[in-house]
Amino acid sequence: MAALEKIKQVSGRAVPVPGDDVDTDRIIPARFMKCVTFDGLGEYAFFDVRYDGEGNKKKHPLNEERYEGATIMLVGNNFGCGSSREHAPQSLHKFGVRAIIGLSFAEIFFGNSTTLGMPCVTVSEDTLHLLTQAVESHPESALTINLEKMEIDCGGNTFPCELPPAAREGLLAGEWDALALLLKDQQDIEAVADKLHYV
Repeated sequence: MAALEKIKQVSGRAVPVPGDDVDTDRIIPARFMKCVTFDGLGEYAFFDVRYDGEGNKKKHPLNEERYEGATIMLVGNNFGCGSSREHAPQSLHKFGVRAIIGLSFAEIFFGNSTTLGMPCVTVSEDTLHLLTQAVESHPESALTINLEKMEIDCGGNTFPCELPPAAREGLLAGEWDALALLLKDQQDIEAVADKLHYV
């Protein structure tokens, strides 16, 4: 099995998705969770706030042409709250999001995102405001989240960000997916299985 990527930084254009307490049902409505795999979930990210009942686009940042292709989201407090559905970060990742900058994250959403190699870093309200202003003024500009220095570069200006040590170390070391780490030692798994009388 191939080694996991060491995620030391994430660069890309950003899109602000404002609001506090954005829950997992808003991120991916429950009716789209009947899939066997997570493939295809990206098209349903924020579906009910992006489209009306007839499938017409509503006014929403993710529908704006200027933010098309953005890979970093700017969010508010308690992002990803509500149910623990893994489909929420999966849908964002399939949509193309590779990192999220916010004021705070729901714990389970944060863990599920980290397992996808999608860092969720926190910043102060002042920093989020400045980043949002910069992105709205120059949506074509890229941000860089540096996980080694724990700072965000935006137009030559740097801002501090935070990430819990365990998540940061896992991303930097390429050890962010516990299942992948387990499966990479196939010989050890088979050796233990051979010793178990019930396998």
